[in-house]
Amino acid sequence: MRNVGGSERIGRAVFGSGIVVADFLASVQIELVFLVIGLWGVFTSAFGYCPFNGLLNRNTCQIDTSSSKA
Repeated sequence: MRNVGGSERIGRAVFGSGIVVADFLASVQIELVFLVIGLWGVFTSAFGYCPFNGLLNRNTCQIDTSSSKA
């Protein structure tokens, strides 16, 4: 079950990676927050599923129905 697709998936990967990199430049007090937010973006992009999208009934994943078998 996927609910993240297309440009949202790419955006999450780029944003998450950027936040993880910024984690190394951040002060100790905010380092864990950056790491959690960044990894959340990377993992939701990699797996194509976001629990919050599921709670909001939001789906940006386009499913190709032309190749499905009857």
